[in-house]
Amino acid sequence: MTFNPELCRNESEVESKLIVQYLLPQLGYTPDTWHQEVAVGSIRLDFLAFAAQVIPFVLDANSPMSVVMEAKHPNQNLNNHLPRLRHYLTSLNVRYGLLTNGKEIRIYQNKNNEIVLVFQCIGKEVDTRFGEIKNLIGRDSLKASSYKYDLKNEGSQTTQKPIDSISNRFFEFKREHKMKTMAIYHNKGGVGKTTVAVNLAATFRKKGKRVLLIDIDSQANSTFATGLIKFQFEEDDNLREQNVYHLLETGDFNFIPDIVRKSQYFNNPEIDVIPSHITLIEKQEKLTKILASRSRLITKLRRVEQDYDIVIIDTPPSRDLYAEVALIAADYLIIPSDLKPFANQGLPTVKNFVNQINESREVMGKPPINILGVLASKISPNSKFLQYTFPRQRSVISERYQLPLLEAVIYDRTVLSECLNQTLTVGELEYPDPKSVIKYAEEVKTEAQKSAMEFDILVDEIFQKMEVN
Repeated sequence: MTFNPELCRNESEVESKLIVQYLLPQLGYTPDTWHQEVAVGSIRLDFLAFAAQVIPFVLDANSPMSVVMEAKHPNQNLNNHLPRLRHYLTSLNVRYGLLTNGKEIRIYQNKNNEIVLVFQCIGKEVDTRFGEIKNLIGRDSLKASSYKYDLKNEGSQTTQKPIDSISNRFFEFKREHKMKTMAIYHNKGGVGKTTVAVNLAATFRKKGKRVLLIDIDSQANSTFATGLIKFQFEEDDNLREQNVYHLLETGDFNFIPDIVRKSQYFNNPEIDVIPSHITLIEKQEKLTKILASRSRLITKLRRVEQDYDIVIIDTPPSRDLYAEVALIAADYLIIPSDLKPFANQGLPTVKNFVNQINESREVMGKPPINILGVLASKISPNSKFLQYTFPRQRSVISERYQLPLLEAVIYDRTVLSECLNQTLTVGELEYPDPKSVIKYAEEVKTEAQKSAMEFDILVDEIFQKMEVN
């Protein structure tokens, strides 16, 4: 079997075509000796392989965690991910770590908590140099080495605990359900909520994640922004009878595959979108009387949890039924804010609403929603503002409102509205032809690249917080 790096166009394909189909089988790892998307304590791993069979999982000297394998998007610089791999290897005391984006393969060895690069090649060389890889991290090679683990010291370099004494306390081994659902919510409008939602979805998709964007706001801004409104006259409206309302009106039919649309030219790769519609306003009263409508989105998302990695819900700037449905369904919450007084004064209301939602979640057996943080958005890039005013605005979030604050910042750039207001002329008619800032940055070499980078930084931070929490 040979490997062609050109076939790896995103992170999912690096995982499937390089790691699952090529490396693991040829290195001698059988399905019962490697696991994908696992949690070990608070750490989340792409792949974890063992020299010994580990079903049921027992951490002892005969079943060491031998190799951590991390897959990245082909456009990602591996140097940016080395600190995280170092953390995995040293925290878990794993002997080897493989880091790859398909174009390059690196193997690092953990030597007494010093991480050393022991192998490196480009993707095109992997066939000719596979023998070197197998000698390092092949299952037979690791079994033959009879490697014994020195457990991570806890506060003392002279204290070493037996392996089996911490297995039940520290190492919790389970398969991670991949799909993560994230709501973008603030009860104040005009803070960049839709801009964040659609470009966050585009960035996740660009990184190889399978993305579903749900627009549950009657203003339908995300629906418009992703290019689904391709009609100029009411009689041509193809969304009226097939939108997010129809997911909530019944539990017996109208499932996500029946309602979902492709974003087409908005992003490359395209995004799956559940559209909204202006008629959500008039239909809310009917849904409010049906208690089950609040949990139908959860039920229908469960049916597609193997189809998506990330679900992003763009919510209304209100405390209505649709906002309630979104926050009940979400695992995580991001609160976009321009950090100005009116937006800040709405934060206590957001906190109170979240507390009420958490009561409903508890009744349903769901844990409290995980607030990833307030996201500074629509922030002026003016240098004096950033030097004097912005730091004070940021400090208020944690000091006065006791909310976490994301480090990433989305600046107020003209290009963010420009890319969503692109049009296409067909004959005598002009149709909306919006693009994500990610795609726009590829086509037009402008400040769009700066905005695209800001969303890239935001996604990396979200990944990190999802692993920690």
